[in-house]
Amino acid sequence: MKIPGPGHPITIIPNPNRIRVVFAGRVVAETASALTLAEAKLPAVHYIPRADADMTAFERTAHTTHCPYKGDATYYSLRVGDRIAINAVWTYETPYPAVAAIREYLAFYPERVDCIEEHAAT
Repeated sequence: MKIPGPGHPITIIPNPNRIRVVFAGRVVAETASALTLAEAKLPAVHYIPRADADMTAFERTAHTTHCPYKGDATYYSLRVGDRIAINAVWTYETPYPAVAAIREYLAFYPERVDCIEEHAAT
């Protein structure tokens, strides 16, 4: 396990905007409670609470990855009608303590969904 620091910073902040994820024309996740994780020089990632996702469109896969800073990620594919996006969603079910805030949150690959929209909260 590596600890985030000056050489590899990770910040997690509440996102004040509404985040909506659309796949195959269907809203598969929408929340006003997203967290935005910024890691080193990587693009920022929105993490959405699992409770704010339509889990009927999600299919757990056997795919896993490991991040030395966050822990082991598990994956879901999205299926809506005839469309499927393999391993389009990842989650850290038991993240390392430094990023414990993302536990039970979902992140989406932008190129595997129709869009990830961010709108100012009203």
